[in-house]
Amino acid sequence: MEKFDLKRTPDGDLLCVNKSGPDLLRYPLYNKGTAFTHEERRKLGIEGLLPAEYNNIDQQAERIFRSIFYNRDDVGRNIGLAMLQDRNEVLFYKLLSEHLEQTMPIVYTPTVGEASRYYSRVFRRGRGLFITPDFRGRIEDVLRKAAPFNDVRLMVVTDNEAILGIGDQGAGGMAISVGKLALYCVGAGIHPARTLPISLDVGTNNQGLLDDPLYLGYRHPRLSGEAYYDLVDEFVAAAKAVFPNVVIQWEDFRKDNALKILDRYRTTLPSFNDDIQGTGAVASACIQGACKINKSSFKDTRIIIYGAGAAGLGIARQLRQQLGDSGLDAQGQTAAVLVMDSRGIVSDDRENLDSYKQEFAWPASMAENLGLDRTGRKDLAKVITCYKATALIGASGQGGSFDEAVVKAMAANLDQPTILPMSNPTSISEAIPEDVLKWSGGKALIATGSPFEPVTLSGHSQTIGQANNVFVFPGIGLGAMVSNAREITDGMINASATSLAASLNSADVRERRLVPEISRLWEVCGNVAIAVARQAVKDGVSMERFDDGEIERRVAAKRWKPAYPEIESSAG
Repeated sequence: MEKFDLKRTPDGDLLCVNKSGPDLLRYPLYNKGTAFTHEERRKLGIEGLLPAEYNNIDQQAERIFRSIFYNRDDVGRNIGLAMLQDRNEVLFYKLLSEHLEQTMPIVYTPTVGEASRYYSRVFRRGRGLFITPDFRGRIEDVLRKAAPFNDVRLMVVTDNEAILGIGDQGAGGMAISVGKLALYCVGAGIHPARTLPISLDVGTNNQGLLDDPLYLGYRHPRLSGEAYYDLVDEFVAAAKAVFPNVVIQWEDFRKDNALKILDRYRTTLPSFNDDIQGTGAVASACIQGACKINKSSFKDTRIIIYGAGAAGLGIARQLRQQLGDSGLDAQGQTAAVLVMDSRGIVSDDRENLDSYKQEFAWPASMAENLGLDRTGRKDLAKVITCYKATALIGASGQGGSFDEAVVKAMAANLDQPTILPMSNPTSISEAIPEDVLKWSGGKALIATGSPFEPVTLSGHSQTIGQANNVFVFPGIGLGAMVSNAREITDGMINASATSLAASLNSADVRERRLVPEISRLWEVCGNVAIAVARQAVKDGVSMERFDDGEIERRVAAKRWKPAYPEIESSAG
C-alpha cells in the first residue's frame, strides 16, 4: 500500500510517484499513454516505449470511444471499457464523463448485470479486493498489504448474492462494485485513488458456477449463519482500523442480510445500503417530481409499492419518513403507502409474515374497509381501483406485471398517474414505457429502473427518465466524506431525496420528466452532496461544525475531474 501523492498547484496537479520506465506505463492510475509529453518521456525513462506522436487527452478519448463503440455488442463494449480502465484510468474516466449517456448503460445497469454473469470467462486483470473465509483472523493484514493506496475514503462492498435481478453471481459481483465506484468518480468527483471495490466472496449457491471449470471465485457453498456474520464483523473492524475515514456503501446483499448488516454497522462507521436507502430516495424524489407536474400535494398521494423485498422496504421506509415530514401523522403515513408482494397486500393477518415485512404491514381492517376480501387483495388492478392509487412503484423483479388492466386502472384514478417500473435489468422491468403510454392515452408519468429510448405517441416524443440511484448515491458518499460524518442518518438520506426532487427545472416539468437528464449528473450530485453534508451538521453527526458557505467550498475542493497531472518520479 503506497501513498497517492497528488498536489494541487497554481499550474495544475502534480503527482509524485515512485515508478519510472516500463513500470510507470503498467500502472493504470499513472499511465498517460501517448499524452506523456516528450519532456516527460525523457525524464521518466519511457522514451522509445510509445509512438512518437503526442496526443492530448481529448484526442485520446475520441479515438478510444470510436474504437470501443465500433463493437455493437454491449458486453463487448463493457469488456473494452474495462480494458481501458486497467491500462489508463484517467482516460477511462474522461471517456465516461464526455460520453455519459452512451457509457453509463455499459458500465452500470443493464449491461453490468450481464458482465457479472460472464466475469470469470472474460477475466483479464484483478481489480479491487476479494475477501474470502480463508482470510479469517487476518483480514486487517490482507487490507494493509493488498490495498493499492493508503487513504481509501469510499468502499462499495457486496457479498454477490443478490446481483440486480439475477441473483447469486459469486465472484462476478465484483463487476457491480467496480461499476458503482466508476460512477462515484464521474458523478461526485471522488478521486479513484480514494476508492476501493470489495467482494466478500463467501462462496456461492449458484450450482452452475460451482460446476463451471472456469469459475474463479471461492468454490464452496455460500457461508451462512454466525460464521457469515463473524466474517463481516471482522471485515468491518479491519476496514475501520486500516482506513479510519472510510464510508461504506453496501450493495446487492440478500434482503434479510441487507437489513441486518445495515442496522448492525450503521453506527460503527458511516455506511448505507443503496438498494434499500438509495432506491427509496430516488422513488421518493420521483413521487415529489410528479406532484410538481400535477400541481398536487405530496401528502395527498396514495402509493402502491409492488414488491416487498429490500428495495420495496427501502421505498416504503423513505416515503413514510418524508410523508411524516410533510405533516402526516403515523396513521396517515400508513394509509398513504400500501405494499404488495406475490401473495397480495402485506397485511397483519397473514400467516408466516416475514419479520421485516411487519413494519409496513397494513391492518387487515384497512383492506376490508376498501371492500377487499382475501382474494381481492391479490388482484393488483382491483386493489388499484379500490384504493384509488395515484402512484404505482414496481420493485418486484417480475417482468410485465404492470399489464394493460393495471395501467388502465391507474389512469382511471388520475389524469396523469405516476407509474414507476423500477426493477432492472430491462428483462425484468414491470412494464415497457411504450405500452404504459399507449394504455394510459399518453398521460402516465413514467420513470424506469433501466434505460429506455424515447417513445413517440400521436406525433409527440416522450423522454423516459431513468429512476436511477446514480442521482443520489455519489452525493450521499461525497456529503458524508466532506462533513466527516460518523454516521449516515435517515435525515441525510431524506436530504438526498429532497435535493434530487428540487433539481427538476422548468424544462423537466414542461417535458413531464420525473428525474433530470443524465447530462446534468455532475450538477445534481454536487447539490445532493451539499444537502447531505448540511444535514449531517444539523443531525449532530458531523465531526466538525461548518457553515453553509464552508460546506460548499469543501465540496467543490474535494471534486476531481479527469485530467492528466504532471508526473514527477522519485525512482532512480
